[in-house]
Amino acid sequence: MNYHVSPVGFVRSCFKEKFAIPRQPQLAPAARGVLELVAPFDGGEAVQGLEQVSHVWLLFLFHQALEDKPRLKVRPPRLGGNTSMGVFATRATHRPNGIGQSVVKLDKVEPGRLWISGIDLLDGTPVLDIKPYVPYADIVDTATNGIASAAPQLIPVQWLKTALHQAQSHAQRLDEPLVALIEQCLAQDPRPAYQTPGPEREYGAQFWDVDVRWHYPEAGLICVLEVLPAS
Repeated sequence: MNYHVSPVGFVRSCFKEKFAIPRQPQLAPAARGVLELVAPFDGGEAVQGLEQVSHVWLLFLFHQALEDKPRLKVRPPRLGGNTSMGVFATRATHRPNGIGQSVVKLDKVEPGRLWISGIDLLDGTPVLDIKPYVPYADIVDTATNGIASAAPQLIPVQWLKTALHQAQSHAQRLDEPLVALIEQCLAQDPRPAYQTPGPEREYGAQFWDVDVRWHYPEAGLICVLEVLPAS
């Protein structure tokens, strides 16, 4: 039996590529975006009352990871990418129907637009539904998860002085907390867990409209090298 669903809106996000996006929502509070609703949900009626809500659940499509053949087992990054588990025991992006869910902070409500933060959503993500977060029902005090019992351990992030000045300048231009965004995302160590990079290897990712480059001067430490306009 097949069903047809259509997006209610699309996310305009600080994340322009998948690399370095936090693996769960709320891990980078400075990660912000706007959910732009489409007709007939863009007139204001559909979001009436949401101004009383602090957080919402977003059901969305992993639009850049859709697959024709379902995977029964996946290799979660949380486990180093070397251990396979049943797809339903993980939150891997390779879903049977490509559906993801995230709880995000609702910063502002406008007709046709929701301003959100703490996101883990790629720019252009199609959103299928929006549901208010209900604390008394959504918080389960006795819940356990033996696979992911705690947030990932953070690693220190340092800056070259020139890179920090570049980031601060772009943050002022964008009117966004760019320095905090970079630090919060990189502190979760976005590199593949199976890689042990030397200090000569550089990594990069785009945040908003800037390219950020960094390296690992030593194990367990990141240094931001430059923050330049995206090419």
